[in-house]
Amino acid sequence: MTVPLITLNDGHTIPQLGFGVYKVDPIQTERIVTDALEVGYRHIDTAALYQNEEGVGAAIASSGIPREELFVTTKLWNSDQGTQSVFDAFDASVEKLGLDYVDLYLIHWPRPDLDRYVETWHAFEQLRDSGRVRSIGVSNFQRGHLERLVAESDTVPAVNQIELHPAFAQVELREFGESIGVRTESWGPLGQGRYDLFGEPAVAAAAQAHGVSPAQAVIRWHLQHGIIVFPKSNARERIAENFDVFGFELTADEVAAIDAIDRGQRGGPNPDTDVF
Repeated sequence: MTVPLITLNDGHTIPQLGFGVYKVDPIQTERIVTDALEVGYRHIDTAALYQNEEGVGAAIASSGIPREELFVTTKLWNSDQGTQSVFDAFDASVEKLGLDYVDLYLIHWPRPDLDRYVETWHAFEQLRDSGRVRSIGVSNFQRGHLERLVAESDTVPAVNQIELHPAFAQVELREFGESIGVRTESWGPLGQGRYDLFGEPAVAAAAQAHGVSPAQAVIRWHLQHGIIVFPKSNARERIAENFDVFGFELTADEVAAIDAIDRGQRGGPNPDTDVF
């Protein structure tokens, strides 16, 4: 099964479907990521905050998969924003991952109250120029944050990873990102249990029509919108099911019906106002 590759604005490619490890128990991470790699995932998304980079690295090391066939993302936590802190935090992350470089490094949150994300971005540019990072991007950035980065630096972020699911489809932010060359990645693509996504009639109908699970139908909705997506699960069976989304295609009407679920229902923190 071949996962589509998306070309980023810096020329590098990224697998459109990946595996996320948010809230994956650090003790269980190596086993779970090993399952994902055995299923076929080659794109793993972690972060310093998750405290499971070591488990991700151990799974990669024991997999036998050539490094060039893998795409690994990690993220800088808020307390490490600022030039020197960035370099120290990055060193710690790659040491835990056991890697010489990462494919994508993200500023985890803008934290506009700190007013350090532009300074941090310049440090990211230095990391990229050193070859220790292939691509640099951001996470949870709003339009204003993106506009400021573009105005005050020489680099447009390769991606913006944001909360995105049918009830919070972020259409305007996605369209703005696309207009300046930023690809959108989705976190919480299945709603994180915050509402009955799988009980939504449009999702249930699409799943039934194609003989797939509601989760598969929602992942397919993301893919058909060109969104980079990484669902997570601790169970190998579900990990495999979430990867098996390339044997069917939603109709235009099915996509539109799932689009109509959007009600601006943010479940996670607000990047403009929440402090943590």
